[in-house]
Amino acid sequence: MPSHPVQLLRALAVVLLFAAWAVAAHYGSAGGGQPDINAALGTLPLAFVAGLLLWRIANRWLRATGVIAVAALLAWLWPQLRENVPLLYYIQHLGTHLALGTLFGRTLFGPGEALITRIARNVFKGTISERKARYTRQVTIAWTAFFFGNALLSTALFLFAPAEVWSVHANLLTGPLIGLMFIAEHLVRLRVLPPEERPSFIAAIRAYRAGVNQPEQSP
Repeated sequence: MPSHPVQLLRALAVVLLFAAWAVAAHYGSAGGGQPDINAALGTLPLAFVAGLLLWRIANRWLRATGVIAVAALLAWLWPQLRENVPLLYYIQHLGTHLALGTLFGRTLFGPGEALITRIARNVFKGTISERKARYTRQVTIAWTAFFFGNALLSTALFLFAPAEVWSVHANLLTGPLIGLMFIAEHLVRLRVLPPEERPSFIAAIRAYRAGVNQPEQSP
């Protein structure tokens, strides 16, 4: 099978997996289902992140100690987690948005370039116009505002709205909202940048993967 259909099928599988997880998270956050299953789904992403961090530890004994500590912490907190499933999902949603907002926002300060500007330089082999640099900085600001704004809205809904309303926003609408941000940015890019300064979607994704791991550069 050609590589392109394989990549398409993989992308579709990832989308379906995230959609299924979002529906299950909404069901659990709204009070449905079995508490232990809901808590397990809620802790799975956090456990995955913890596992990635522990995997980076070179010393195997220290890594094993970390795994045991995380497992013991989960076991100790489990009675509270299964009784506070909405709070668990809220912390997860809030933490993700604050982390992403910080990832984008911290590059707007200091001598280095904005994150999207660094990504653009990866796409265009280090050379971009002043117009492109200005636009990519504005896009970085927009994504920073989106993530922090969505975190603020999530907090307001969690505190003052019914659990079902918050869950719809956090679990069912966050993905589509991010998709709408991508579409809106693409439409704006078509209007303000000439064709030679607009990368393909695949090129942008590859550059993003390289850009987030690239050290900050001074302009």
